[in-house]
Amino acid sequence: MRPEDKLDCKESQALMAAYIDDELDSSDAIRYATHLAGCAACAEAYRQMRDLHTAIKTHGIHYAAPSHLRHRILTALPRTAPRREKLAKLPWAWINLGVATACTFAFALTFSLYMAVPSEEERAEQEVVASHARSLMADHLADVASSDQHTVKPWFSGKLDFSPTVVDFAQQGFPLIGGRLDYLNQRPVAALAYRHRQHVVNLFVWPDKTRRDAPQQIVSRQGYQLIHWTEAGMCYWVISDMNIQDLSEFKRLLVTQIENDGRQ
Repeated sequence: MRPEDKLDCKESQALMAAYIDDELDSSDAIRYATHLAGCAACAEAYRQMRDLHTAIKTHGIHYAAPSHLRHRILTALPRTAPRREKLAKLPWAWINLGVATACTFAFALTFSLYMAVPSEEERAEQEVVASHARSLMADHLADVASSDQHTVKPWFSGKLDFSPTVVDFAQQGFPLIGGRLDYLNQRPVAALAYRHRQHVVNLFVWPDKTRRDAPQQIVSRQGYQLIHWTEAGMCYWVISDMNIQDLSEFKRLLVTQIENDGRQ
């Protein structure tokens, strides 16, 4: 990346909300992800804003008018005889209308904030895309560079609380590049890099016992194709800029291998 293409912290702060809402184009998203990877202060600010979005979505505020609202409104007003006389003649329907309008506005504001917050699935997509982009920009596809699954798989031992499936699909056109540790979904995960012709495939794996098995979901983000599914308490994400047919074939090979391992 050319020096003039790099973001500074001021630009990073200005683009943070747009990055969280997935409103940046591919070029700016890569620049932003690259800046986060090298700036601890901006990465922490990003984490706090993302957590705030999550909190607003999870704990949306709801307002309910108390039953004694009329009494509180009347007693809070100036205690002059003409004013009390005038208020006594004021139709209660108008007060109800004002309260209803205020509640409607509060609901609309809360709902708009709720809709602006990305879902857990959308945040995971954003993190997967950012991690994939960082691995390409920094040329850091592997901490352990090897096509030998018997070298890569043991490397994860002691670094993760699970053992990922590692297999070389070189004969099927997807040779293994190696493996590395990454951090997604607020936990360490296994990242396995593969190559298909001129394309790089990143496979991210981590356990999540809270999720039920779910069929694959295909998503396109910022020029990348993503496939996500859960099986036997494990989350799987594959991402690449290759066409979805080739990426689906990689996913099929992986699922077949996982099922074969489960029978053994």
